[in-house]
Amino acid sequence: MSRPTASDNVFQAIADPTRRALLDRLCHGEQPVKQLAEPFAMSLPAISQHLQILCEAGLVQMRKAGRQRLYRLNPEPLKSVSDWIAHYEDFWQEKLDALGNLLEEDSCSET
Repeated sequence: MSRPTASDNVFQAIADPTRRALLDRLCHGEQPVKQLAEPFAMSLPAISQHLQILCEAGLVQMRKAGRQRLYRLNPEPLKSVSDWIAHYEDFWQEKLDALGNLLEEDSCSET
């Protein structure tokens, strides 16, 4: 069995729709947990747990400012995942292009 990688943590973190929504909110800049939690129908401790998972995956960074904890997006781990996905995107694009060409040839031969 292979050991979990940093990318595994990122995939697990972004698998949850609430965590993806938190990342979307953090695209607008650094925010305290209370502000991040506003649109969600869940408790602040629940939001904090989601933020902890995002921090552990390296997607979010936290800093203390007085009594507040401010969270900000760290997009670098998403870049690694995006690069990995791009490899498969090229593979599937080639297959879809070949299928399109085959279908085009088939429709031309029927006319």
